[in-house]
Amino acid sequence: MNAPLKKDIEATAEPLKAGPKAKKRGGRRTALMIAVPLLLAGGGVYVWLTGGRYIDTDNAYVQQVKVSLSADVGGRVIEVDVHENQKVAAGDVLFRIDPEPYRIALEQAEAGLAAARANVEQLRVGYGTAQAKLDSADLALNLRQREYDRRKSSVDQGISATASLDDVALSLQTANSSVALAKQELAAATAALAGNPDIKTDDHPAVRTAIALRDNAQRNLEKTTVRAPAGGIVSQMASLNVGQFVATGSTIASLIKSTDTWIDANFKETQIEGLVAGLPVDIGVDAYPGLALHGTVDSIGAATGSQFALIPAQNATGNWVKVTQRITVRVKLDDNNQTEPARVAVGYERHRSRRYRQDHSRKDALIQQEGASTWLPAKPFQHPPLWWRTRVC
Repeated sequence: MNAPLKKDIEATAEPLKAGPKAKKRGGRRTALMIAVPLLLAGGGVYVWLTGGRYIDTDNAYVQQVKVSLSADVGGRVIEVDVHENQKVAAGDVLFRIDPEPYRIALEQAEAGLAAARANVEQLRVGYGTAQAKLDSADLALNLRQREYDRRKSSVDQGISATASLDDVALSLQTANSSVALAKQELAAATAALAGNPDIKTDDHPAVRTAIALRDNAQRNLEKTTVRAPAGGIVSQMASLNVGQFVATGSTIASLIKSTDTWIDANFKETQIEGLVAGLPVDIGVDAYPGLALHGTVDSIGAATGSQFALIPAQNATGNWVKVTQRITVRVKLDDNNQTEPARVAVGYERHRSRRYRQDHSRKDALIQQEGASTWLPAKPFQHPPLWWRTRVC
């Protein structure tokens, strides 16, 4: 009878011993349930208060100058010297146009120039002839005038009859007309020489016109060889083939100037407060994840991107919907980048950005709003008041 009683006593004692352990375990669980949310909330508040130094965007792209390649003269292509995506230097030959028609035009222009110079020499001779005629007419006029004076003196003295003056007077009038005509011819010859009898042959307007035509023909002949206007990479050359006719001024291919690269980052209008030109920038490119480039803020767009659209938004309508606009911020790459990618092409995207850093956090702003008249940072930065950092692809 004692054995069963002992077992009952032991069975009753086990729950009594487990009670404090269960109570201790439940208290620990409660503490964790309270502490974890408090820690998370505290961490969030801390991040929010100390944050606000950076703004981010992935809406940014690499930009380079794109030059449209075209021919200044029209003609048939006889030679193509480059291929698609070839790197060229300024002055390299891209393709050639048949020069024969322009060589013929140059010869015609040179012949026209020679004819113009010869014509000026003829005009110079004509001026000399007119001058000689005027001198001869003046001499004849003097002789006729002296003869008339003698005959009139004889008539006045009664030695000769009055009728004898008629022939002399007619000769004098003819001499005066010859002088007037010679003066007109000399004036015409002077006008033909541009009003300057001593003008140089190549300064004559007709010769200058012929020289301009010759120079234009020479230029057209030289332009049959199309050269790269700048260094870069040629694209869209696959559509250009030998035998193809090229019209004057028509776009044939494109040249991407790899020496001039910048970033267009499109930020929301709510993010650009405090953003100024000159801030340093860190840039990353999606195509080169391990590459770190550096630059500075060059300028901030004067208008939102929607204002430059083909059909701008019409906000004065009844069904207006508020949409956050974006402002284009241009970032200029530094010349002293330590590492350069093999190729950064137009349109590459930046893969992450941390846009700019201010000298104060939200906590500092709250303190300032609560009574401080001015805000002074505890540890001044060595950088400008706004420190801009971005990664662009």
